[in-house]
Amino acid sequence: MTAITPLEFIHKKGLFGDHQKKNEDDLLKISEVKNLTIIQLVQYKESKINVNDIKIEGLEIPTESSKVNSKKETRILWNAPRTWLILSSKENIIETVQKSFKEADFAITDISHSRAVIQIQGAQAKEVLKKGSPINFNEFGINRCAGTVFHGITIVIDSISKDPDTFNLLVLRSFGESFYHHIIDSALEFGYVGI
Repeated sequence: MTAITPLEFIHKKGLFGDHQKKNEDDLLKISEVKNLTIIQLVQYKESKINVNDIKIEGLEIPTESSKVNSKKETRILWNAPRTWLILSSKENIIETVQKSFKEADFAITDISHSRAVIQIQGAQAKEVLKKGSPINFNEFGINRCAGTVFHGITIVIDSISKDPDTFNLLVLRSFGESFYHHIIDSALEFGYVGI
């Protein structure tokens, strides 16, 4: 049995918006990120474990607000005090996390199927995000993340690259379609490629 992704029936591939007479390489690229495991890790208030002593896939747990530590297949996002999101395309990441963190000190929850993840990439990506979110994207650097709203929908923004600007946008699955439509509507003026 194969899983149906949150945007399976609405994400369209092709050229859209103001793309005429523009080089396709210069257009925004919008896609759904699939086959991604998303784990929420929360350290209990009573826990005395120092997270600086624990690593996942060789990555330190970020303790600074909005910081992201990453490798090719795994990203660890600071989400709130004593709360992190682990995003990974590795098949055995859940087992790795469960071995690294004791059940008495941490709550480990697989939230993969409750999220839709949209990736927007291109020189105008920040301009699209500025249309619906109050974050100052001019100061939003690589390997930074933030919980925010986009046209009233709560999202998490993960900045994964600067050349070109690339963002993974995480939203609750139940808001996935509405959020997707807000993003593509905001991207129409620049032209985009659905991939």
